[in-house]
Amino acid sequence: PHLPIAPSPHLPISLQGTPASPGIAIAPCFRYRKTPITWEQTTSREQPPHYHVEDTRKEWQRLQTALHTAQQEIQTLLSHSSIQIGDAEAAIFDAHLLFLADPTLLEAAQQRIFTQHLNAEAVWQGVINEVASNYRRLDDPYLQERIADVVDVGQRVLRVLSGTPMTIVDVSQPAILVAADLTPSDTASLDPTKILGICITAGSATSHTAILARSLGIPAIVGLPPEILQLADGTQLAIDGETGRVWVEPEPETLVALRTQRDAQQANRQQTRTIAHQPGMTRDRHQINVFANVSSINDTQQAVNFGAEGVGLLRTEFLYLNRTTAPTEEQQLEVYQAIAQILDHRPLIIRTLDVGGDKSISYLGVGLESNPFLGWRGIRFCLDRPHVLKTQLRAILRASFRHQIKIMFPMITTVAEIQAAKAILAEVQGELRQAGVPFDEAMQIGIMVEVPSAVTIADQLAREVDFFSIGTNDLSQYVMAADRTNPKVAKLADALHPAVLRMIQQTVEAGHAAGIWVGLCGEIAADPLAAPILLGLGLDEVSLSPQAIPAFKGAIAQLTMPQAQAIVTTALQQDSAAKVREIVNDDLHLI
Repeated sequence: PHLPIAPSPHLPISLQGTPASPGIAIAPCFRYRKTPITWEQTTSREQPPHYHVEDTRKEWQRLQTALHTAQQEIQTLLSHSSIQIGDAEAAIFDAHLLFLADPTLLEAAQQRIFTQHLNAEAVWQGVINEVASNYRRLDDPYLQERIADVVDVGQRVLRVLSGTPMTIVDVSQPAILVAADLTPSDTASLDPTKILGICITAGSATSHTAILARSLGIPAIVGLPPEILQLADGTQLAIDGETGRVWVEPEPETLVALRTQRDAQQANRQQTRTIAHQPGMTRDRHQINVFANVSSINDTQQAVNFGAEGVGLLRTEFLYLNRTTAPTEEQQLEVYQAIAQILDHRPLIIRTLDVGGDKSISYLGVGLESNPFLGWRGIRFCLDRPHVLKTQLRAILRASFRHQIKIMFPMITTVAEIQAAKAILAEVQGELRQAGVPFDEAMQIGIMVEVPSAVTIADQLAREVDFFSIGTNDLSQYVMAADRTNPKVAKLADALHPAVLRMIQQTVEAGHAAGIWVGLCGEIAADPLAAPILLGLGLDEVSLSPQAIPAFKGAIAQLTMPQAQAIVTTALQQDSAAKVREIVNDDLHLI
């Protein structure tokens, strides 16, 4: 039964969150409450959370049976999702299946059951907590987002072990779902004809939950203030997934305006789908290359499906994580070739291993540091472990034969670092030539510009490389001195802040003055309001999440270069990211 239709008396008439999936939805609120299973909650006083088992073989069999049941459930979900949203998006659950089959994980669980005589639930929860904890220490926001997947899989197995019934979202009438959080499994199971919108207080625009919401076409807002959880069931809501705004009990005139906007968006989306597979081009025929950021073979297939003209950033860390030894040259070569083949002669920019400091990988001798963002990471680590870098470079060079592959070095802060990296590359190239192994002799070399020092000496660095790629995720946190993984200060690390935009402008100008092309890879590119800014700054290429490509191409197709340049001129004079968004929003409505 619905609770009284009334918001909390202290709740503001509108709330602001982070846009995660575009679109407008108007419907009553449905509060989804799902209590996480912890083994402490699923046991009685007679059966404590951690208890001693005599028959360890039987206990190990219990866990194996639960894992098998969980795998069957995920396989069903994968099949359902493939039909509903397509193979590329459903591949999220392939990762869940791989996780459950991970020998390192299974060996750790088995060892604890047999040596510590602990029950399966306690052991499984312990192993999951450790994996989630390791991911929390990672600097890469993409990999941090995978915590939700780890927890999702962990909860599924705990539910099977404890005999807890599966929780499903069941609404009798169309509604906007309001929750603290949603797992990828929860999201994939939603019926878009019943759940018209999603509002959660956790998450980010790059989470698998957000990706699935976009694939399902459900408008979604994440990172909302916790006050939204005070809403009673049935409270009338209106949400705009493009701006991240939620209206509580909206006024009639607000509803009329939103419905008009929704109809226009639906017509625009149809046009955008057509544009996605055409080159990124403005109204006055100015072209900008629109590439994708990927972290796997599945991501690459998804990128092509969404109209990517190439891959502007292949993160290679996934090859090194959740292993006990470094990937061999042959293992890496196989992955790089598979990705290049999917791209079918489209450009592929491979970033060398960006690990260290906060990414604890024991077999590489990488430990935790007190200040990881300013520590032993990126190219600093690779120059100190040249054998690791050489193996990767050999694989990349071999894969470059008959493919359009470029190499990119991360975290470059000095000219000496790029010169040292190029010396190692030249050494590897010499070895391959001597051995008669073919590779692309004209392969381009670039660097990530993601620290302020690289911006200020961009003119010197440009003499050493063929291209720049501005990494706005890291650059924004270094410029604003704000750790983007710390919720207390993360909002400061906004790539649309004029301080960051001026850094981008300076880098583009230095690169072009030296005759090299300049790209950008970062979540800023997925922000619909960023399109005119990035275009007007004169970037030659942008690389963004695959799902954001159609909207970006659609946005620039509405603009001319003079319009974009005029917006940038005004934006650079503002004193906050909020004012930049405001002027872009106002200008776009006038165009």
